[in-house]
Amino acid sequence: MPGPRSKTSNQAELTLGDYLQKILTARVYDVAVETALEPAKNLSKRLANQVFLKREDTQPVFSFKLRGAYNKMSRLTSEQLARGVICASAGNHAQGVALAAQRLGCKALIVMPVTTPQLKVAAVKALGGTAVLHGDSYSDAHARALALQTEHDLTFVHPFDDPDVIAGQGTIAMEILRQHQGPIDAVFVAIGGGGLISGVAAYIKAVRPEIKVIGVQTKDSDAMLQSVRAGKRVTLTDVGLFADGTAVKTVGVETFRLARQWVDDFVVVDTDAVCAAIKDVFQDTRCVLEPSGAMGVAAIKQYAQTHGCKGKTFVAITCGANMNFDRLRFVADRAEVGEQREAVFAVTIPEARGSFKHFCELIGPRAVTEFNYRISDTKQAHVFVGLAINEGDDAIKLARKFTRQGFETLDLTEDELAKQHVRHMVGGRSELAQDERLYRFVFPERPGALMRFLSSMHPGWNISLFHYRNQGADYGRILVGIQVPGTDKKAFKAFLEELAYPCVDETDNPAYRLFLR
Repeated sequence: MPGPRSKTSNQAELTLGDYLQKILTARVYDVAVETALEPAKNLSKRLANQVFLKREDTQPVFSFKLRGAYNKMSRLTSEQLARGVICASAGNHAQGVALAAQRLGCKALIVMPVTTPQLKVAAVKALGGTAVLHGDSYSDAHARALALQTEHDLTFVHPFDDPDVIAGQGTIAMEILRQHQGPIDAVFVAIGGGGLISGVAAYIKAVRPEIKVIGVQTKDSDAMLQSVRAGKRVTLTDVGLFADGTAVKTVGVETFRLARQWVDDFVVVDTDAVCAAIKDVFQDTRCVLEPSGAMGVAAIKQYAQTHGCKGKTFVAITCGANMNFDRLRFVADRAEVGEQREAVFAVTIPEARGSFKHFCELIGPRAVTEFNYRISDTKQAHVFVGLAINEGDDAIKLARKFTRQGFETLDLTEDELAKQHVRHMVGGRSELAQDERLYRFVFPERPGALMRFLSSMHPGWNISLFHYRNQGADYGRILVGIQVPGTDKKAFKAFLEELAYPCVDETDNPAYRLFLR
């Protein structure tokens, strides 16, 4: 991956020795703390490799960004500080600049897109920064910041493409090598604009060049990888916003030069893998990372599997924890797929008495994570089902098993449309749902609970609607439509009493009548 050096404009290129000196003399500890290098015990055991987490998510602003911002701003002249600073940011850099300005006693103007979550805008204001909301994207905010810089004669604090910012971030590597003086095989670093990996790579290659520095990007925000491969900076047309901390369309001039020279390899991870990594870190630390903060962990898992690594020592920089609470639902949903512990299928079942039960018998004791079905055809039923799996090829084996038994099966595990939207849209009104009774049940989350329900049902009753999603609790909430003839009301009541699962009759619910009846 490393290639020949490119030229930076209007200045002599800084050497590795120059960066080593800048990192060793960086001023960061007025605001930053030396974060812990913690072993991820559960993950290490699972991977059969020693995994350490460099806990930058525990900084005062829950991100490493204050290191570079403060190092840059602490070197400004008194005149520059008196005039104030400005930056463009949608999150972590904004908070770093605001905190640095508060400590240095200068004003900070932070230009943020209007789409910035209120949580982050409030955090900037709480630190004394002045937030200016402009445009729909970082690019819009950046253009406005440059205009305001000229208008008010402010100093621009770049989020990544500045040697002093890079040197501030490089102090993370200095701490890692001081905290763990034994063998380290690789350090995994998330890349947005490239400031963090540039500083980390510069220090490691100057002091311990045998340690690999591996950059991590998401599939939909891989500007650095594309640039290194092309031998020139590439601007992405669009970037994914799930890992918003690394969603950068164009990397820096200086960060591109350093990454080309000193980054050993790149790993590209997807959304599901990042969600699984967030869960991994939570299980080891009880802390919730933001998506960008978990990318290094996702990359270690992928790298270890791809290269068959055993007994190696890896470090992931958990670079941020500014997670919006509302995202946790999405993360939890996708983590099981990212861990290759859930497979999602569309299965076609003959619309005949007993076929649903036969399909459930094929599933056996395997945990059902999701089941969505609505009667719509007299001959075939199309169900959306999620199943717990033990390893990646389990999904293939299950699909073949269902198909052999006459249930046409489509594997949707990698289908974004299915995972994001279709799973929530299975249903609707049906003229075939005559004599339908609708019930909400609470099922115990244990093997056999569903089969007990099906086995207890009268063979003359038909399931016309079924919706279930395992949300990680020890009980499951299930919505069931059952076609019960009016003459069977007494028998149906006896069935519910014998079943003894908590339930609520929703047949007269107005939402049901509007959308499903």
